[in-house]
Amino acid sequence: MAKGSDAQQSILLIDGVCHLCQNITRYVVEHDHKRKFSFAALQSLAGSRLLRQGGLSEKDWDSFVLVENGRYYTSSGAALRVMRGLGGWRRIAYAFILIPRPIRDGAYRLVARNRYRWFGKSDVCLMPTKEVMSRFLEDGLNTQL
Repeated sequence: MAKGSDAQQSILLIDGVCHLCQNITRYVVEHDHKRKFSFAALQSLAGSRLLRQGGLSEKDWDSFVLVENGRYYTSSGAALRVMRGLGGWRRIAYAFILIPRPIRDGAYRLVARNRYRWFGKSDVCLMPTKEVMSRFLEDGLNTQL
């Protein structure tokens, strides 16, 4: 499991029961060749701790959250920063940051509100492969559901 100071990592907090979020996690692990990103489920002890530290709601799981160098990013800003962090051709997606945030976040919220209906939901947090598991914070899988 990933260790180290939370402030020194890029940590992606994901909805652990959302199939879309689980697929995003797998995608990031597969393409994050520099192992820049660690993960925690929003529903986990680590997720709650980080949300509290960032002054964010511990109950509103409609956005994944990127904690990078102690700063918190949500919604489209978090998604675009993750793409930039993956490098390669994915960095080009960061150009969408030029679109006004209300428009970007509106599109993000549309997907977030419908993600369970469109992509499905599990009753429990994902049981990751060993490769994915190695990228989760130590207390990033213990759910509070």
